Amino acid sequence: MTYDALVLGAGIVGVSVAVHLQRRGMSVALIDRKSPGNETSFGNAGLIQREGVYPYAFPRDLGTLLRYARNRSTDVRYHPSAMGTVGPFLARYWYHSEPARHAAIARDYSTLIAHCVTEHRDLIAVSRAGALLREGGWVKVFRTTSAMDAAQRDAERWRNEYDVPFERLDAAQLRADEPSLTHALVGGLRYTASDSVSDPGALVAAYARYFESLGGRIFTGDATTLQPHWSVQTEVGRIEGRRAVIALGPWADNVTRALGYRFPLAVKRGYHMHYRAQPDAKLNQPVLDAEYGFLITPMTGGIRLTTGVELGLRDTPPTPVQLAAVEPLARETFPLGERVDPVPWLGRRPCTPDMKPIIGPAPGHRDLWFAFGHAHHGLTLGPVTGRLVAELMTGDSPVVDPAPFRAERF
Repeated sequence: MTYDALVLGAGIVGVSVAVHLQRRGMSVALIDRKSPGNETSFGNAGLIQREGVYPYAFPRDLGTLLRYARNRSTDVRYHPSAMGTVGPFLARYWYHSEPARHAAIARDYSTLIAHCVTEHRDLIAVSRAGALLREGGWVKVFRTTSAMDAAQRDAERWRNEYDVPFERLDAAQLRADEPSLTHALVGGLRYTASDSVSDPGALVAAYARYFESLGGRIFTGDATTLQPHWSVQTEVGRIEGRRAVIALGPWADNVTRALGYRFPLAVKRGYHMHYRAQPDAKLNQPVLDAEYGFLITPMTGGIRLTTGVELGLRDTPPTPVQLAAVEPLARETFPLGERVDPVPWLGRRPCTPDMKPIIGPAPGHRDLWFAFGHAHHGLTLGPVTGRLVAELMTGDSPVVDPAPFRAERF
């Protein structure tokens, strides 16, 4: 069996690449070890972050660094045993987070972010997944006025530079919107141009069904068996492709290293748990507690509580101490009931030190393409990444300038 393209990885990025290639007339095989949307894309906050023009930077102020160094923060934890391996990545991440460099990165990054909502809505419409979409934005809430004022200054900068709207909600307005939240909150900022979804895994599965309806094929297979020029082992045997796309998220380096590439990739781990709401309690939209570093959001499986960042090695067994730390705080914020999931879910966000994904042709191989490294914004940027890769592969005019995301920068 020979296809025009093999797409390795059936998360939101890989599925989106496969959809856009198939829409352009290619025959596409989508290969993963699991069914679509059941790894990193499954467990996230479900946000499509139009406001996310500035990717998450490494803190540079001494007070925050000292707080994180104590390893007791609710929003960032680290594995001391992993720092020898992760340390060089963090040093480069810190370097790129300098304000002038971060602003330059945002100018590149915002070109992708600008299309995140429209590209998702396109795929949501054709895949008939509208029941999962929640329009109207999401809310970042605060316990102190000083923290809220600082966040508003950032939001004003995003609005002035990149036309990203927001609303400031005082305590009364916040309580009117979310009456079940604690009255200890002083207010919030709503990012009105963003969307969210009630089941990210189901959204990816809907996009995958649409891909199949176009004639695409999905195979269970082992991406590490990829061989030039190009073939991969699947449950039906080895299949071949005229082109290959690596969209394996945090596992991309398992394949790229075997091909001779040495990208400075790392992972930010994170956890989630679902809860029932207490009787008469309701949550209407995603809510991020900006000062404690957790998010709660209504999902089809219950109220999902997501943690911040855990810095460690990709394959280290779960250590959900962050979830244990923020669960009591989340219960104070919203009346959560009992846990729904038997164990916490662990996910891994694939990160580059300059906070930009790697998108485009492989510099050392003909007909090999990369689409990974989206960090916190994999769900947000999946469809626009898929469109960009498909345009580059078919010679169409690209929706954005691909140069800032090229692999050669490393």
